Amino acid sequence: MGRATYDLIEPTTRTTSVIFASPHSGRDYFPRFLRESVLDEMQIRSSEDAFVDRLFADAPLFGAPLIAASAPRAFVDLNRSPDELDPALIEGVRRAGHNPRVTSGLGVVPRVVSNGRAIYSGKIGMAEAQARIEQFWHPYHAALAGLVQSQVERFGEAILIDCHSMPHEAIDSAGTRGTPHPEVVLGDRFGAAAGSGVMERVEAAFAGAGLRVVRNTPFAGAYTTQHYGRPSRGQHVIQVELDRALYMNERELVPHAGFEAFRTVLRSVIAEIVDIGRADLPLAAE
Repeated sequence: MGRATYDLIEPTTRTTSVIFASPHSGRDYFPRFLRESVLDEMQIRSSEDAFVDRLFADAPLFGAPLIAASAPRAFVDLNRSPDELDPALIEGVRRAGHNPRVTSGLGVVPRVVSNGRAIYSGKIGMAEAQARIEQFWHPYHAALAGLVQSQVERFGEAILIDCHSMPHEAIDSAGTRGTPHPEVVLGDRFGAAAGSGVMERVEAAFAGAGLRVVRNTPFAGAYTTQHYGRPSRGQHVIQVELDRALYMNERELVPHAGFEAFRTVLRSVIAEIVDIGRADLPLAAE
């Protein structure tokens, strides 16, 4: 495949313990992959967190590194465990205990995109699945783990903001009756992945920008949040899900007229989140 497995944009100087990551915004669709899929290019992009890396692109200007996937989520999902292999897709995989993500076709090598649309007409070989994991999943997580470790060593803690987007329809009914639906869902595995003080300040950053924010429902965080979130060790992880309707036309998969205005809003949010991890503002695990 011979292409970059991820993009890492470093600030001139790291001045904060915060890291931003975008594991689902990759859009390097390999011609062979597109030929093997039964979907057209627009359909296969429906599971992509389109433009999320652009929304958080200013993070390095504030002193925080940003790591972003290059390969698309439909090809390999970097927010899954490498052993979440789907026996309904990959030849030679034995059925194990029930895993709702794998069962629904959303393992580390996805079988479906949004709305349950199958990517392939049949199965793929184990060698192909393992090649994707070796060439894309492992390098990305080696880099991410290195970022977390270096932040802990430098600042005494690491605050990882795992950036995602959610289809508007996924949260259209998430609010209580008579109240507007949330625009931002923050996930910390119900407190297991981040200290309460960190979560409170991240929530305040989004809410202070005028966005409607909820915690953990319907998205509490997946592999990245679970694997790297160790508050007792100074490793805090919060998954951020943004309503795509805020900045893009979901049907045409293009930024809409409000994209730059929303990016400006997020710029102020990024600045506040980065301040949480400044060297002169240490946060102990709560």
